[in-house]
Amino acid sequence: MALTIGAIILNVPKTGPAAEFWSQALGFTTDGNPDFLIPPPSTPPTRLHFDETDRTHLDLWFDHESSTLEAEVDRLISLGAERVEDWPYPPNPDFVVLKSPDGTVFCIID
Repeated sequence: MALTIGAIILNVPKTGPAAEFWSQALGFTTDGNPDFLIPPPSTPPTRLHFDETDRTHLDLWFDHESSTLEAEVDRLISLGAERVEDWPYPPNPDFVVLKSPDGTVFCIID
């Protein structure tokens, strides 16, 4: 099979501020089109996860050798993200749910 995921499309109110947040959050850069961000060459491949109860969102992983879950959450909050306080967390969650400045919900996974 020769198909790969070429892009994940996020519906946002304004592309400029969204591109600014996500490029800072993920270290992605543009390739000529400011609305299209590409990952650094060392980025691991993206997995496709299926879930019958959860809504579409991004799961973000961080490098445990250079950061911690709370440090990443704090960094993303400093870029304009907010904690989603009313999320129905399971006992002892290994993730934190945030939303970007444009309202896109995503998780930081430990």
